[in-house]
Amino acid sequence: MHLYHKLPITVCKGSGVFLYGKDEKRYLDFMAGYGVAILGHGYPKLVKAISDQARKLITAHGSVYNESRERFLEAFMKISPQKLDHVYLCNSGAEAVESALKFARKVTRKKPFIAFSGSYHGKTFGALSVTATEKYREPFQPLVEPVYFGEYGNVESLEKLPFNQAAAVIVEPIQGEAGVRIPTAEFMKELEERCKKFGCILIIDEIQTGLGRTGKIWAHQHFNLDPDIITVAKGLGGGVPMGATLVSNEIAEAIQPGDQSTTFGGNPLACAAGTVVATTLFETDLVKSASKIGEELKNHLSKFSSYKIFKDSRAIGLMAAMELRVRFNPVLMEALKRGLLTLYSGRNIIRILPPLIVNSTHVETAISILHNAFEVVERSKPDVV
Repeated sequence: MHLYHKLPITVCKGSGVFLYGKDEKRYLDFMAGYGVAILGHGYPKLVKAISDQARKLITAHGSVYNESRERFLEAFMKISPQKLDHVYLCNSGAEAVESALKFARKVTRKKPFIAFSGSYHGKTFGALSVTATEKYREPFQPLVEPVYFGEYGNVESLEKLPFNQAAAVIVEPIQGEAGVRIPTAEFMKELEERCKKFGCILIIDEIQTGLGRTGKIWAHQHFNLDPDIITVAKGLGGGVPMGATLVSNEIAEAIQPGDQSTTFGGNPLACAAGTVVATTLFETDLVKSASKIGEELKNHLSKFSSYKIFKDSRAIGLMAAMELRVRFNPVLMEALKRGLLTLYSGRNIIRILPPLIVNSTHVETAISILHNAFEVVERSKPDVV
């Protein structure tokens, strides 16, 4: 079905930070499957873990115990926020969000949700209901109701939101789909305080921002937040579909068998992959590297201000965006021709989500390609958006 805006490449294999097309052309992968391949492609320990587990056992329903799942949970708890020591394992970010919203309603016995402008939480009905983008929402109304949207990053807008009536607030600590929007600490702390004051569950969506992406294991740690629920997916399985919803003990005690379930969640294959991801993040300096290399990337991007088609850049760790004064497509395609794969947001934003294993040389190569792409596009005198 025609559901994706396809790029004109067919990728056949990957190694490290590179993808290879059918013609053996090499691409520096700064898309990483929308942030999924956090350990890059063909990470030896990940490949071995998947291969070994596939020989033993691929599937085991959640109604039975499983050694692979046990090993994953032990590894994952070492990097999880201390208060959130109960986990529901699923297969995707949207599924993690769906369960979070259900848990919040079950615990509070309230119906409304609060979300924010620019939010993106997924495209299943519940997740779409708390996603702000109208073009995604409109064809599928009515959605789950009621949902109240505040203005992301605006402290004053919080005063207008019905925290006393809401089951939960769901918020991204940094908005990815909206173009790497970074709120102030004041906004995030005020939001948390209002949740605590009115008994409203705070759901932090770490699907794109978690697992070291922003230079900390969890992006909400930049703001010293204490959420009740966290959703995580994307890089959790290193490329194998995997999601999780982490909840506090108080929430877990209110959930009963049958309230939520999944056929494939927590399967041995995904858990073997997830164990490698969690262990690698815990035992290596990859998260510190994401912070360090991320600062280099941020500095490089700030130097694009001399281009007329460039408007702004935003970055935190290895999560970056370049906002343009023109449509993103010419720049993205020009970079692709030169061997750099990026992603985009809206009409005029180039996004960058490289694997956490990138180094300074990879970043310098990407920046050089982007400079060349900007020069070509600027000479073509494209229409300003």
